[in-house]
Amino acid sequence: MDGLTRYVLRQILILMGFMTVSLAVAVWLIQSLRLIDLIVNRGLSLGLFLYLALLILPRLVEVVLPIAVFVGILFIYNKLTTESELLVMRAAGMSEAGLARPALIAGLIASILLYALSLEIVPAANRAFKDLQFQIRNRFASVLVQDGIFNTISDRLMVYDMGRNDAGDLMGLVIYDARDPQKPVTIFAERGAFADTPDGPRLLLANGTRQQRDKENGHISTLSFERYTLDLAGLADTAATRDRQPDERHTLELLFPGRRPAGDGSERAFFIELNMRLEGPLTAFVMAVLPILCLLPGEFNRRGQNRRVFVAILLAFLFEFADIGLKNLTGRSDVALPLLYLNIAVPLAVMLRMLWRDARLAQAPFAARAAS
Repeated sequence: MDGLTRYVLRQILILMGFMTVSLAVAVWLIQSLRLIDLIVNRGLSLGLFLYLALLILPRLVEVVLPIAVFVGILFIYNKLTTESELLVMRAAGMSEAGLARPALIAGLIASILLYALSLEIVPAANRAFKDLQFQIRNRFASVLVQDGIFNTISDRLMVYDMGRNDAGDLMGLVIYDARDPQKPVTIFAERGAFADTPDGPRLLLANGTRQQRDKENGHISTLSFERYTLDLAGLADTAATRDRQPDERHTLELLFPGRRPAGDGSERAFFIELNMRLEGPLTAFVMAVLPILCLLPGEFNRRGQNRRVFVAILLAFLFEFADIGLKNLTGRSDVALPLLYLNIAVPLAVMLRMLWRDARLAQAPFAARAAS
């Protein structure tokens, strides 16, 4: 790698890294705000919140990295043009391929990073995130209870509370427990709190009454209490396992059906997910190609190249629009999948055509180059 290539590549990578971090952090903060309610109103621990927020970060990086590649390359090449640095490089004998090399290397680096994310890191993060969601739903019942409404914890247990105090305790509780269909229980309590114990979740109640109705004879027995513990462990066991979605599967499971349990999910869904993982990282390379297709060809214009910059932005928008639209269509139409790869292939074919033409001109006699 020559010095000019390293010089341009270094500028692209610095700006690309800055844009990736900035965009990912901005979107991550917005997404994390949705989880704030789990801490403020639901009593989830700060450590668990941070872990949940961290698990959504790989997916965000996967989304913003191609955009950062495009913005970084477009900005750097436009800057090099307006400051006449590209003109000097051309005068020094660099070909179009040599000028495009830093952008292509940056796009290749981004694609490799995206393949690492797409094939391994993002599925693992999705799996851990949904496992934790499942655990919260079935074990940390306090997260599910919303104030002022009747909360159905399961088809046999309903909890209502009027609100929470500063310590996070539930106030004004009404509980209907029908886990024993012949002897349903209704509990009223002034205060309560959920606790996770080694034996399973518990609801600790204070100052209330417990009414149990025997359906066989219609008798109602009433018990007043200062302290009462309601066992919720049986509810967590009602859903000990769950089906994993295609976006949580290891890539080897998508490649080799024998690694999956028989009849576990739709084969077409797994096939589409595999193609999404293989196609997605290529978008970063295409986003690196679009700026050089618009900015490198043609003669230097001292009045600027705002029109070319606008065309590059328009092409990037159309490419992303088509990519997202075709990905959404793949679940419903088999035609969308080939079109998805065609959307990738067209810009790459145009780039190869441009470099091939430049290579032919470089080998042609001077008179032929002047005529062209």
